[in-house]
Amino acid sequence: MKKESKGTKYKQRTISVWNEVAPFYHKRWAKNEVGPFGVTKKLLELSKIKKSDTVLDLACGTGLVTKKLIRKVGSKGQIYAIDSSESALKIAKKWTGDAKNLHFIRADAEKVQFETKFDAITCQYALFFFPNEQKVLKNMKKLLKKDGTITLAVHGKYNVPYFDCILESVKKFIPDYLPKYPEMDRFGTKETFADAIKKAGFKKIVVKKFVFKYSPGTFSDYWNNYKKHLSKPLREKFDSLTKFQKANLREMIKDKTLEYTKKNGKIAFPWEVLVLTAKN
Repeated sequence: MKKESKGTKYKQRTISVWNEVAPFYHKRWAKNEVGPFGVTKKLLELSKIKKSDTVLDLACGTGLVTKKLIRKVGSKGQIYAIDSSESALKIAKKWTGDAKNLHFIRADAEKVQFETKFDAITCQYALFFFPNEQKVLKNMKKLLKKDGTITLAVHGKYNVPYFDCILESVKKFIPDYLPKYPEMDRFGTKETFADAIKKAGFKKIVVKKFVFKYSPGTFSDYWNNYKKHLSKPLREKFDSLTKFQKANLREMIKDKTLEYTKKNGKIAFPWEVLVLTAKN
């Protein structure tokens, strides 16, 4: 029997995590379009998707982009939404309704095939999860019509303190807290993002940067919500810390958040997002 590849193991782990956290992710983030999810409107504007278009929403998650696409393409358009998480798709199906031109499919973005060709493909906050993004991007290219458009969004690399304040501190106690493979911020600059898309053979690449604001409340809100909603793999590592280490970690993180804390005690984080458009 062949050993599982590193990429296969990573994908299985990611699916397991998303099946676990999808309900919280949807309720806290996607459903209300808070913080970085304000980019959804920008993504759809830049996509220039038209009435009657046939669109693939790749790694659709709980359906935020998908839901807005229904109005965008109208009753004569077609929307196909794929994701590898059964839990996320279940939420998306319930939330988006039962439009006859909307089709949900559980599939691997590297391998999914369709007989139809798409006018456009959207992918919000997912490219960095794929261990082999070139396989995914080249598959997108095969699925697009000639001159079809892709519109992708990723988090920025240098201005997302919501993540950095915690993760930079945790890694000092638990160096292997997050998997080193793949590097999650590898598309976090305009240059690295554009280079990956160019390598896959796309043209007319344009990357735009947006900065949103997000408040998780007070520091206690931020810290307690983080601990409460850890996925199982991270919770196991976090729980391995001693009481003293956890107290020390909390103070380190609090120090990092001070520059973003207002006089009323609420934190206001900036959140950088990159949106890329390209043609087949």
